[in-house]
Amino acid sequence: MPVEDAMSEEGEFNAEPMVEDVSVVDAEPLDAAAGPRVASITEVSASDAKADENPLAGSYVWTIHNYTSQAQRLVSEVFTIGGYEWNLLLFRQGSRPGPGSHFMSLFLNAAESDTAPPGWMRTATFKLWVVNQHDPSRSVQKEVNHTFTQSDCDWGFSQMAQYREIEDPNKGFVVDGLLQVRVDIVVERLENAYHDSKRETGFVGLRNQGATCYMNSLLQTLFHVNRFRQAVYHMPTAEEDDPQRSIPLALQSMFYKMQFTDTCVSTKDLTKSFGWDTVESFMQHDIQELNRVLTDKLDEKMKWTKVESTIKNLFEGSFHKFIKCINVDYERRTSSDTFLDLQLDVRGCASVQASFEKFCEVERMEGRDQYQSEVHGLQDARMGVLFDTFPPVLQLHLKRFDYDYDRDMQIKINDRYEFPDELDLDAGDGRFLAADADRSVRNLYRLHSVLVHSGGVHGGHYYAFIRPDGQQWLKFDDDKVTKADARKALDENFGGEDENPPVAPGFGTAPAFKFTKYSNAYMLVYVRACDWDQVMCEVSKADIQDHVAERLEREHAEKERRRREKLEAHLYLQVRVATSKDLKELIGSKVFFDLVDFEQVKALRVKKQMLFRDFRQMAAEELGVPVERQRWWKWAKRQNGTLRPTSPLADADNALTVMDVCRGGVASTAQAPTTMDLWLEEPSARSPETGELVFPTLTKQSLLLLVKFYDPANGGTLRYAGHIFGSRVQSVATILPLLAKRADLPDTAAPLEVWEEIKSEPAVMCERLSPTASLAACQLEDGDILAVQLALDEAEARRHKYPCVPDFLEYVKFRWMVTFRKLEDPKEEGVQLELSREMPYDRVATELAAKLGLADPQLLRFTQQNPYSQVPKTAPLKWRGVATLAEMLQHFHTLADTLYYEVLDLPLPQLEQLKTLKVYYHGVNTAEVGVHMVRLPKESTAADVCETLRQQLPEEGRPARLRLLEVFYCKIYKIFPPEEKIDTINDTYWTVRAEPDDDDEGAAAGPGSALVHCYHYHADAQNHVTNFGNPFLMRVGERETLAQLRPRMQAKLGVAPEEFAKWRCASLTNLQGPKLLEDEDVVATRFPKRDHYSSGEKPYLGLEHADTGPRRPQQNRYGGYERAIKIA
Repeated sequence: MPVEDAMSEEGEFNAEPMVEDVSVVDAEPLDAAAGPRVASITEVSASDAKADENPLAGSYVWTIHNYTSQAQRLVSEVFTIGGYEWNLLLFRQGSRPGPGSHFMSLFLNAAESDTAPPGWMRTATFKLWVVNQHDPSRSVQKEVNHTFTQSDCDWGFSQMAQYREIEDPNKGFVVDGLLQVRVDIVVERLENAYHDSKRETGFVGLRNQGATCYMNSLLQTLFHVNRFRQAVYHMPTAEEDDPQRSIPLALQSMFYKMQFTDTCVSTKDLTKSFGWDTVESFMQHDIQELNRVLTDKLDEKMKWTKVESTIKNLFEGSFHKFIKCINVDYERRTSSDTFLDLQLDVRGCASVQASFEKFCEVERMEGRDQYQSEVHGLQDARMGVLFDTFPPVLQLHLKRFDYDYDRDMQIKINDRYEFPDELDLDAGDGRFLAADADRSVRNLYRLHSVLVHSGGVHGGHYYAFIRPDGQQWLKFDDDKVTKADARKALDENFGGEDENPPVAPGFGTAPAFKFTKYSNAYMLVYVRACDWDQVMCEVSKADIQDHVAERLEREHAEKERRRREKLEAHLYLQVRVATSKDLKELIGSKVFFDLVDFEQVKALRVKKQMLFRDFRQMAAEELGVPVERQRWWKWAKRQNGTLRPTSPLADADNALTVMDVCRGGVASTAQAPTTMDLWLEEPSARSPETGELVFPTLTKQSLLLLVKFYDPANGGTLRYAGHIFGSRVQSVATILPLLAKRADLPDTAAPLEVWEEIKSEPAVMCERLSPTASLAACQLEDGDILAVQLALDEAEARRHKYPCVPDFLEYVKFRWMVTFRKLEDPKEEGVQLELSREMPYDRVATELAAKLGLADPQLLRFTQQNPYSQVPKTAPLKWRGVATLAEMLQHFHTLADTLYYEVLDLPLPQLEQLKTLKVYYHGVNTAEVGVHMVRLPKESTAADVCETLRQQLPEEGRPARLRLLEVFYCKIYKIFPPEEKIDTINDTYWTVRAEPDDDDEGAAAGPGSALVHCYHYHADAQNHVTNFGNPFLMRVGERETLAQLRPRMQAKLGVAPEEFAKWRCASLTNLQGPKLLEDEDVVATRFPKRDHYSSGEKPYLGLEHADTGPRRPQQNRYGGYERAIKIA
């Protein structure tokens, strides 16, 4: 084992590995009667006064008798200090003996490095002594600190002391042949190596699957609403239910583990019961959306059970809207709306109380906004909201995320927003409550949970502060649970700016810049004080259904068994045993190259220190092969990557341990192997004298050869035919009869061809053996594979697809099962073809066309699959754009097994010379009429597209001319000039729209007219604008007023006059809010007189009205379009 030198004689750090290996043996004197003496191990402190205070410290004294007569290398027996086993290594004349060596070497070794678990580590400070027995003050001592690991398992000093001085009888180190060596060790305690949440807090965390921190925070909050947890336990489930398909059972299992186990809990069963795939686990959603969807689903599952209405009883409150006229005695009240959580504004509000004030704020309806009462007509009125009931558990969703219409993007509001430990909703004489609300209920709430979002608009991290007992705050951050104080749970999550910024370096006491806090509360949970005891009721195992508890106890017991097995794994070796039976089953079905797949054979878990003779007895019991019928061979990996049985084990190996057999009987400090692969040979020859099965005697000339037989009929089959032993001096011809016998061929069979299977990577290599050559001349070694087949003449060979062994192995190496699915129906079952990965593009198309009954393969166009998402890629493959099937299936370093195809209406080479545009045709009233695919040569222009599309329209009502527009998100971004080449038009990301071009006709046309962009929009209370519907263009006369334009727009849009009268018109830009137009305003003066421009900063004419059409998808704050949470 390599031994490191920590210090030179001068005291400098100087790591020098020792060249020689050290065999660990007891340090026995030449006289066996005088063995090494071990002093008692005592606990010592720095002063040697308080011996029992530090269990991680101790001393050991090694007394060596007849020292000057001992061997060069000595090893002490093993002793224990600090809970670890150690021993000392001493080299009398240095760890590097030679003419220049003048020093004794001394080292401390971690004794159980061979049996310690992988990744083990310990740190210790130790002092090594060579004791002077005449004058202890002259003892040689050296001290060092070292971290012992698998690779650095020993450490010490190669120049401990000059060996001549140590061995000089007059110096006092060796007295009466006796030398004393001492070591003082202090092992360092590993602090914070593992945080035990259960031990520290009494609770456990949840494992994050990738981006499920939002879900973990919500589940912890719901779990600690004890009444909710109890209701989940009481939901009826059946013993045969699958937790990956039953949401109630999955939630029961997870809550049970959270309550009664000691380690963090997985949520995989729960998410699978939701119907989520792996993609969902890496997609962060909104915690409030998940809360609503999950509670709605659980409420549905609780129907018709004894816990029905639990969700409503815990979380549901109600409010109503009212409108009260100011000048007449009239009031209208809507029916009550229920809520499971309340969304409170953060923007413009400093606290929860301010948000409730804003929520219930009374709005005056005056002027153009007067209320139309059923009895009194238009009236000034007040409109507001009042609460009818508050729930026992009040969930408040803080609207930290909003849409900035000025910048057209999502933003996070990090403003300071305070929330109290106690929330009194009866304050101000109950001004938030309706007059008929139940005032006997005291709506004083205590803060139970704070769910925090840390990060920005495009992502971040969720965690939760919860106080299950109403006193101690705990932070639940995925799998870690820690204690926290009220300041961390409340004050530090108000948001805003850092109140105590660090001092800027170099500026004395001047504060640094204040930084915005990006970690702030996103959801609050309050529990009503008078309902606290009921909501936070005790939940015990008695609440769990028996079959659920039993199932989970069994799972826990199995988990403990696996845990113990894992902890003890370093003590065991996995011995994988391949037998002749395994080879017969695998070769030709699952294995074609080499001999065996060790994942498919019997694996025995064996203690490393078990003697091999005992292992043989174990194998006899496990495999049913008596010990006397066992001969074992070790497998070796050759330089060409193949794995073959090459080394038979001798009888002497029976006395070795299994680990020694694995290592070949050579001691080593290298990483201990965890597996050993063996081949069990059983006798296959019979003794001429007794007729019993016996093993052939192995000599230096013996060769073990394993035999495969290949039959080229019916596409080719390969099977294992057994093994033979030959002599190196034999010719190939002399072993042919034995090979035929192993292949079960009759004596009248045709001659045999013999191939040596050499390797399969990077290319298949087989060599045909000459019958006249000797086995030695063929360079055969133990474990080589002979593939034999009947010899074929030329006519017979032509009848077979793979006539010889190399042909068949080439086919097997490159064959690939490919599924072809229609691009328009990518989830269909499709057709499967077994093809070669080296097959060229044209051959792949030909094979699929034959399967589909298609005459022309060039009518096929292929699209690759993304193997991770298992959906088609966006762009199809070009004709002959890749050379082989492997390239068609390649996705980075992964080879897919699916291709998508289309059947075209003209050959692909011709199609690729054309440009196909998807054009949406809109009629004169701006509504979409239909979608057209226009296919033209790439050098065509926008005018050609318009004319081609015009000819496709019905002759009746066909417009005289069309124009082509580029539309995105309900705005017109470009009017294509007639001469623009279509090859530059992108219809993948932009909508290409065609419409009649008749704006230059009529009274509005003229030299001073303007072509105005007109968009539909609506604005919220903050004047934030959202566009919707179909944008359109209007030709506006130079002096045309809004009053004159409105009838033309109403007629163009086909809107009823009474409805259009309610619409308001305004001038807008992307960066400014709407400026309302009056009927007498001249419209053209508000807009530039250009026919072709981008909307950019240019103003447009907006029509304000309600959006009654389908809404466009909104982009979420994580950078993609909103994918709603779905729970199956």
